[in-house]
Amino acid sequence: MWKVNKRRVRDGAPEEERPEVVEWVRSKLGLKPDEAQAWVLASRSQRCLLNCTRQWGKSTITAAMAVHEACTKAGSLVLVVSPSGRQSGEFLRKATRLARRLGIRPRGDGDNEISLAFGNESRIVGLPGKEGTIRGFSAVSLLMVDEAARVSDDLYLAVRPMLAVSEGRLWLMSTPAGQRGFFWEAWERGGAEWERMRATAYECSRIPGKFLEEERRTMGERWFRQEYLCEFVDVESGVFDRELVERAVSKEIEPLEIGD
Repeated sequence: MWKVNKRRVRDGAPEEERPEVVEWVRSKLGLKPDEAQAWVLASRSQRCLLNCTRQWGKSTITAAMAVHEACTKAGSLVLVVSPSGRQSGEFLRKATRLARRLGIRPRGDGDNEISLAFGNESRIVGLPGKEGTIRGFSAVSLLMVDEAARVSDDLYLAVRPMLAVSEGRLWLMSTPAGQRGFFWEAWERGGAEWERMRATAYECSRIPGKFLEEERRTMGERWFRQEYLCEFVDVESGVFDRELVERAVSKEIEPLEIGD
């Protein structure tokens, strides 16, 4: 079972939701998504958390999502947020390569350095990883936060209002990076509005088992569990685990008042 939701667990063919999207990606872009990737493409979720192993193909399949959104919804705006401008640029390069398969001549939108404009007035725009330089966008159809576990909370809070009027979709995609930040908070404590999907390395046929065993020996159990098993672990060493500390803290006890 690869699809996880803390309030409901569901098996079955994900393509039952939007099979036309999966077929579009297969026939138009020439990609061959596996079952988990097909669910990502076919999902109707407004809010989704994609927690996946390293080398799962996250950037490629979500770039395909972005290109589909731009091509099939005239005048749409897809925003891609990453920890850095370089990473946003890499995402846009993948989207550009996919757009070329459609016979689209890649070009920028004339306003943003990291952007891809389409003939139907849709755009895909990649944002740098700085909160102070990304304001001003509105009516966003699809907001994608790549490597979300490494994007700052300030940046995340700055982009969320861009969905207010359009009621656009929000996707957070990442490999975990410890028990901190908005990605972990949403996964562990977010409400029922979040659809959660986890894909570990052992569920990805493209990653050889021999390589994974070598990685486990090389990086140690905690790092391996984070990078390949998609677990939110405390990778920094400490005397006590974070969970034990949190359970020991009580908000019901008044702090001591120390007099002069």
